[in-house]
Amino acid sequence: MLHSPDNLPEPLYSAAQVRELDARLIAAGTPGFELMSRAAHAIWRALRRRWPDAGVLTVLAGRGNNAGDGYLVAVLAVRAGWRVQLLAVGDAAQLQGDAALARDQALAAGVPVQAWSECAELQGVVLDALLGTGLQGAVREPYAQAIRMVNVSGLPVLAVDIPSGLCADSGQVLGVAVRAHLTLTLIGLKLGLFTGQSADYCGELQLADLQAEAVLLQAQAYTARRLTPACLPQLPARSRSVHKGQLGHVLVVGGDRGFAGAGLLAAQSALRAGAGLVSLATRNEHLPAAQARLPEVMAAGVASANQLRALGANASVWVVGPGLGQEAWGRSLLSAAAISSALQVWDADALNLLAQELLPLPAGSVLTPHPGEAARLLGISTLEVQADRPAAARALAQRYQAVCVLKGAGSLVAATDGGLWLCDRGHPVMAGAGLGDVLAGLVGALLAQGLTALPAAQLAVYLHACAGERLALLGRGLAASDLCAVIRELLQEHAGV
Repeated sequence: MLHSPDNLPEPLYSAAQVRELDARLIAAGTPGFELMSRAAHAIWRALRRRWPDAGVLTVLAGRGNNAGDGYLVAVLAVRAGWRVQLLAVGDAAQLQGDAALARDQALAAGVPVQAWSECAELQGVVLDALLGTGLQGAVREPYAQAIRMVNVSGLPVLAVDIPSGLCADSGQVLGVAVRAHLTLTLIGLKLGLFTGQSADYCGELQLADLQAEAVLLQAQAYTARRLTPACLPQLPARSRSVHKGQLGHVLVVGGDRGFAGAGLLAAQSALRAGAGLVSLATRNEHLPAAQARLPEVMAAGVASANQLRALGANASVWVVGPGLGQEAWGRSLLSAAAISSALQVWDADALNLLAQELLPLPAGSVLTPHPGEAARLLGISTLEVQADRPAAARALAQRYQAVCVLKGAGSLVAATDGGLWLCDRGHPVMAGAGLGDVLAGLVGALLAQGLTALPAAQLAVYLHACAGERLALLGRGLAASDLCAVIRELLQEHAGV
């Protein structure tokens, strides 16, 4: 079965897990060469659907099973009357097993096979069958040079299983990677196709499951799951007699001098996402603006931790950090949050201060770092976080015993028990100021309405990303506050009736 972007399954696997699944398929009675043939036919069908009139194919083949797929696709193209060239990167004589059988079939079918060189001329559609999911470490020559040639060619590119040079587990580019227009991944979805740098390299993503039996897929362990409408939690239904006191009270803490807007955005988001009551603890001088913009929010000026404790005594959820700053005022307020028994969402400067001083977090808390904040919390570089986002998200959840939302392309939600969920929705127009404040307020509102930390984080991340996609239809220039009304509309689809 071919899965398009609209019907991709939820499980995401590591490269090792997919190899294990492949071995189980063979052990269950499907020969390896039969799987390779199925892969070749799926690739050929996808190629013809995308570029039906191309008529010319260049296959770049390495020395693994990906190369075998490439050789068999070349056979199908020759039989269809296409003009084909296969460039073998590395010694084709070193191919083994099923890949060697595929090579022999290609030679017998008259596929012109030649050794790759820097003087080779790429033509037509380029099929990337170079490296696959087994790559460890940076891409070496001559593969790196071949990949660079593909990327500067301007030709359409179909990547077999994964763009060569992309890590299947983390989405990190291992030195250099093919920029594909279409990636047809095989048997199961690899986590690295959805996070890290993968969005810039995969192009359109499709899955060919190679007729893997559902019972084998269900029995196979996976490393993460995609967030989809089918698996998202729903807010509890509201009774007709419900009142505001039953829908939670969110207290937003933030808005130091120069950052008043961050606290306002979080409060507006919590209000529009259905919290019964919303309060804002901020600087005294920001009260007139807060009351003018959000008259429904109970804004109060606070100057000390004691004042904040009194204000927050009746709040069920605290959202701490938007515009909090890292000076004495922010530090004092964060110390009050750390001893509150209310559910907590910590964002922005609350995380930067937490990185400087380990503070206790109440049970059921949620952290929402971007990669820079995650790096400070873990004591590593932002590059290291981005090199393995799944590992970073899990490490944060374990270290702080809180649900962690690692924001960015392919946002991740990590639970304290190691569970991991990925959101592959969203749009580049969301790269702007204030969107994280909106997300923090949204998580707070969902907690206030009865969801626990993990489902609240999952639903918030998904709705936030989908709202950005919808607003992207209007073009660039997205303002964070634009999201609130759209999230409100989307939220209704995930509420009980």
